Amino acid sequence: MYILCLNCDDRPGIVAAVANALCNSNCNIEESSQFYDPFSNQFFMRVMFSAVTEGAAGKFRAMFETVSGEFGMNWYVKEMDEPVKTLVMVSKDDHCLNDIIYRWRTKHLNIEIVGVVSNHTVNRKLCEQFGLKFYYVPTQNVDKSKVEEQHFSIIGETDTELIVLARYMQILSENMCERYAGRLINIHHSFLPGFKGAKPYRQAYERGVKLIGATAHFVTKNLDEGPIIEQDVMRIDHRDCPKKLQIRGQDTEARVLARAIEMYAERRIFLHGNRTVIL
Repeated sequence: MYILCLNCDDRPGIVAAVANALCNSNCNIEESSQFYDPFSNQFFMRVMFSAVTEGAAGKFRAMFETVSGEFGMNWYVKEMDEPVKTLVMVSKDDHCLNDIIYRWRTKHLNIEIVGVVSNHTVNRKLCEQFGLKFYYVPTQNVDKSKVEEQHFSIIGETDTELIVLARYMQILSENMCERYAGRLINIHHSFLPGFKGAKPYRQAYERGVKLIGATAHFVTKNLDEGPIIEQDVMRIDHRDCPKKLQIRGQDTEARVLARAIEMYAERRIFLHGNRTVIL
């Protein structure tokens, strides 16, 4: 099974051209979804297809070069079952890391965890328990450029595609954000209103908020303002103490981050300026 993703300026005949190319290559469409954005005149399409005969997928790729050129498409084809090589970055809190490891072990996420990077050692035992490579890269009282060089080296050595910040409490440089644009996913505790700085759940309790939530987004040079992938909220009330808010909030964070990773692994996310299109 394969996944074709494409986007281009909208015009008549795109869907027909894709379907004809697949049919003429002896491939069969299993699932298809598309979206037209009237504000930018951009067309987005995701097609899951199977190769009916041996070599059909390769034949389609060759044939589609001509089709994509005619329509000015940005496109790619990936094997559906090929796991996404994923590097997880974490500091001390392990709720998201634990959840990702569980979903990876139980095949609920189509990823290959190539390693875990941390600026603390508290999660080393957890990672090694499941045979995961643990990279300790301290960030205190060190040259941040040297830290970044180590990150680049690990990403290159592991052939990482997706980088997940699973509560990694460090600000990434503009250089790193731009170098891995569209491949860095972060999870952020988002509240209404928003609380910044230390102890956000205590701040939420003191303000008597009624909803807590989490946002998974792509990382950009603008802190916590990257294109949003997934969000969720949970209703709470005055009886929930700060500790209970934190427990419930961390559960929401883990679930939202897992859904974002799943969408990425299934090639459902299209970056479109400051927003995303999910097909």
